[in-house]
Amino acid sequence: MKASKLMLAAALAAALCAPAFAQTAAPLPAAPATAALVTPSGDIIATLTASGQFTTLLKALDATNLTTVLKGKGPLTLFAPTDAAFAALPPGQLASLMSASPPADLQKLLIYHLINAKVDDSKIRGAKGPIPTVATTPVYIDGSGAPKVNDADIVQTDLVVSNGVIYPIDKVLSPTFSPPPAASADVGDAASVKPAAAKKK
Repeated sequence: MKASKLMLAAALAAALCAPAFAQTAAPLPAAPATAALVTPSGDIIATLTASGQFTTLLKALDATNLTTVLKGKGPLTLFAPTDAAFAALPPGQLASLMSASPPADLQKLLIYHLINAKVDDSKIRGAKGPIPTVATTPVYIDGSGAPKVNDADIVQTDLVVSNGVIYPIDKVLSPTFSPPPAASADVGDAASVKPAAAKKK
């Protein structure tokens, strides 16, 4: 196992074991109807903060002791739901996740959005298949058209920051997502998503 993977595993283990303080659910700010372009501003956390479109995600990362992990050396890839994506969850679900003590379910949800590797745009465009996440359950990429992860649209690509890549998405990903029947069960490596089949003329 590479040293970087060992370091991330250690950081995640520390985050999982550290006590997370109970969070009081508060009204969340509404996101703009159309997400603005996100500009790289340092590491993953600094970029999310500077954007102003990820306040809910940042609160959730703080509540689950994952902020430090996402400020680490990386490289990491984060599928980042916008505030509008969190606001679209079923009524009461976000408040329940945020108020739980300890917030184990929230943490599991967040690490499902995280990949322990740099997955840049070149590995998504024209590719189709599963990528393993830190939660071990894979997400499913479809870059054969407008890029998607599971059933969420990737609203911006090429967002490379100092410690990895961020993909803003318009929906919170669910670990219970059922992939299309044609999807491979496992590609084993974040860099091994399969090229999408060429369309027949």
